[in-house]
Amino acid sequence: MSDQPAVESVDTAVYTVPTDAPEADGTLAWDSTTLVLVTVRAGTTTGLGYTYAPAATAHVVRTLLAGTVTGRSAYDVPRAHELMCRAVRNAGLPGVVAQAISAVDIALWDLKARLLGLPLVHLLGAARDDVPVYGSGGFTTYDTARQERQLRGWTEEQGIPRVKIKIGESRGTREDRDLERVARARATVGDTAELYVDANGGYTAGQALRLADPLADHGVTWFEEPVSSDHPATLADIRRRTTVDVAAGEYGYTLPYFEHMLAAGAVDCLQADVTRCGGITVWLRAAALAQARGIDVSGHCAPHAHAHVAAAVPNLRHLEWFHDHVRIERLLFDGVLDPGGGSIAPGADGAPGLGLTLAEERAAPYRVE
Repeated sequence: MSDQPAVESVDTAVYTVPTDAPEADGTLAWDSTTLVLVTVRAGTTTGLGYTYAPAATAHVVRTLLAGTVTGRSAYDVPRAHELMCRAVRNAGLPGVVAQAISAVDIALWDLKARLLGLPLVHLLGAARDDVPVYGSGGFTTYDTARQERQLRGWTEEQGIPRVKIKIGESRGTREDRDLERVARARATVGDTAELYVDANGGYTAGQALRLADPLADHGVTWFEEPVSSDHPATLADIRRRTTVDVAAGEYGYTLPYFEHMLAAGAVDCLQADVTRCGGITVWLRAAALAQARGIDVSGHCAPHAHAHVAAAVPNLRHLEWFHDHVRIERLLFDGVLDPGGGSIAPGADGAPGLGLTLAEERAAPYRVE
């Protein structure tokens, strides 16, 4: 143990980036997105991790987690993860605390891979060379021209054959416009591209069932959160009564959440977010739970935090190439990946860890004290 490098420091930074246009989905509207960055150091080597979460997440890292991780072996990431979970018992794990643990966990895995001089996917062990991605955005605030421009950018300019738009506008009160936008999306991308929709839990069960057939008629093959993921039994009922694949899981903050979702038969594909669920350590475990039941897993948002771990599991369906997070990661980091042709290849350039470095000059204007 004594000859292993130890974590010497844990630091945080917060960046808030405005959207490039007003954005909303079925249940929320926003005009900026906040990224909380965590850096961990061992000697001259630094690892980074991040989560999309409130700035208060950084306070959790500094006050509850940093002291737990500092002084521990930089190689023993699962041990550090377990100790962090124990340290937050009285604070409550789901939510901001889980996001804080996620960011530290990702940073620790990045640090370990950098210390060993390996791309993270090679440290974890690759199950595939390429990670399929789908273009994701299509916000309910977009007019026809903006939606069409975004969809064509993915399918025609980048060659991504899978795209997703938001529906469930205004908590499900604009069904006609939802279906109108889906029809326009299909017309834009043609018959060969896969078309997905995400209601963000905006519909009631009755609405979701009523809309499932019209969505299928437009060639929709992925119906994400038709109702709130707080109700796995309802998701399971919708799944049994529709032909479109039902997906959910992005709000999973603990491993038991994913087991409950799977045990209920709620999804055809389990979503997990590495920046929320507990980091790479728990994301791998969630993927294993899904694989044991013959269920695919999909990475939710934060594409560059997911890229390497997504390539390390055999039951991956795809990774979300989310408009907001792609913009932010390209702005804040060097070493970002190219989704041209519909997939990314983490580790292909041999860069250690996640392959990302903070672009300090570009990032500085967005840093929040």
